[in-house]
Amino acid sequence: MKHPAPVPREAVFPVGIVGVGNMGGAMAANLLSRGWTVHVNDLDAAKMRDLESFGAVPSVDGSQLAMNCEAVIVCVVDAAQTEDVLFGPRGVATALQPGRAVLLCPTMAPDDVERFATRLAHAGLHAIDAPMSGGPARARDGSMSLMVACSDTVFAAHRALINALSAKVFHISERPGDGARTKLVNNLLAGINLVGAAEALAMAEQLGLDLAATLAVIEQSSGQSWIGSDRMRRALVGDDAPRAHVTLLEKDTRLAVEAARAAGFVGPLGRHASAVFAQAHVAGLAQEDDAAIFKLLRGA
Repeated sequence: MKHPAPVPREAVFPVGIVGVGNMGGAMAANLLSRGWTVHVNDLDAAKMRDLESFGAVPSVDGSQLAMNCEAVIVCVVDAAQTEDVLFGPRGVATALQPGRAVLLCPTMAPDDVERFATRLAHAGLHAIDAPMSGGPARARDGSMSLMVACSDTVFAAHRALINALSAKVFHISERPGDGARTKLVNNLLAGINLVGAAEALAMAEQLGLDLAATLAVIEQSSGQSWIGSDRMRRALVGDDAPRAHVTLLEKDTRLAVEAARAAGFVGPLGRHASAVFAQAHVAGLAQEDDAAIFKLLRGA
């Protein structure tokens, strides 16, 4: 194994982001607004062009991006895409200098995060397990949550970048995979809360209640949840522009249930919420905003 060189000491340094969709693009815009140099790569050239107009530097692939950066943020969808970004032909790990860091932001199984961290370490690179939560608007203004697992030394060296990305940073542990575990716990609850909110409003509709008035009551009472309010308010006014596709919580709740089962825990709600997202996918709602769970349940 190569021994990583000292981590960068500069307070602000060139950063790369691979995957500039809803979350990655918002993170790039946030960093650019704060004066960071941001290199971007995405399969969708239009997304790179949009960010280029704000000062981002487009890269043709992960290798070119990595050559110019002190740290690289991976913000793709899943473990398969992450593996390709890191270790595929002209991937990030082929060109990033030893001692640099890779922030792993996708929601993945803890075993996948551990595997990537080990492979990066063999390449002399630092892995920062850093899943995020909060949605594109919070990523854009830097108020999203970031669940970080990495060594204290690496965390301290990249604190300026981490703080620029998130005003709500939780340094979970030094063990890669614990960020992923924390994110799965959070997202399982988010999925349960979203399905519960959609079910409650579908029930309210069947009872003949005014849905906006009912939601207003819930928001000031014991049934309130952030994701329930956020998604149901959009659903009630017909705002179906996708911020987070159904497939994301479908994946995340499935991974959470699998991680729980592997640890010997089977709860009463998680697997049922996960099944609802899978049902929404089968019903043709996969690429719609996850607020479409209300559409699914009111149709039932």
